[in-house]
Amino acid sequence: METFNHKLNTYFETWMGPRDQRVQGWLLLDNYPPTFALTVMYLLIVWMGPKYMKHRQPYSCRGLLVLYNLGLTVLSFYMFYELVTAVWYGGYNFYCQDTHSAKEADNKIINALWWYYFSKLIEFMDTFFFILRKNNHQMTFLHIYHHATMLNIWWFVVNWVPCGHTYFGPTINSFVHVVMYSYYGLSAIPAMRPYLWWKKYITQLQLIQFFLTIYQTMCAAIWPCGFPKGWLYSQTSYMVTLILFFLNFYIQTYKKHSGSLKKEHHNGSPVSTNGNANATPSLERTAHKKLRVD
Repeated sequence: METFNHKLNTYFETWMGPRDQRVQGWLLLDNYPPTFALTVMYLLIVWMGPKYMKHRQPYSCRGLLVLYNLGLTVLSFYMFYELVTAVWYGGYNFYCQDTHSAKEADNKIINALWWYYFSKLIEFMDTFFFILRKNNHQMTFLHIYHHATMLNIWWFVVNWVPCGHTYFGPTINSFVHVVMYSYYGLSAIPAMRPYLWWKKYITQLQLIQFFLTIYQTMCAAIWPCGFPKGWLYSQTSYMVTLILFFLNFYIQTYKKHSGSLKKEHHNGSPVSTNGNANATPSLERTAHKKLRVD
């Protein structure tokens, strides 16, 4: 174990500079294997969970879903508030900010980003609820890829660049998660569902955040301030993968189904405005309940 950690540290120090000592001793941060093991356990549950539930009745989980989504909404708002106030009062530079330049603000951001890393572990529950409710169609490659990678990526980020220019992505993502988890919390209450018309705009908001994050990340490459460039290029590469996957999801879920609806309407198919035609759910309704992307 010691040899593995030493080799890992040596590799990343040549790429991203020395490991940040300010997070030494923090929960789950000293060694990488626990984070990796938790990810492996997550993937095993993704694989075995649907098999276990195959011949069992789905669980409702309605009360738990409301509490879970409310909890993540509150946590996301807390992270967003902490990051925004630290950046504002610490005088952070949008274009480039080093990791050792504003002590009080840096410390506040480090604490918020540890919670951001830890929240990625909590968010594994998104998938577990799908399994328990037998919503296996929502366990897409994008969903699993995003959840499995984020926890691991942020272990490295919080260990090497836990403040400075790192702040922007988590700040905007925390805001998006306030919107997203409040939506899913409300959607777990049947009486609220008819009023939740804005699901597809969450995906649009997610795509906007990826483009903004790439722009802000590359600013530090154009106007450098000492922030490790290895992280900048890695962040940009990962954002590009998310843009491609989310764009594909958006097109498959909304654009194609919208086109099908228009075609059926043009051909005289009786699709009613309440989502039912001859007691069959419309394509639009099916599309909106088909997938969840976090």
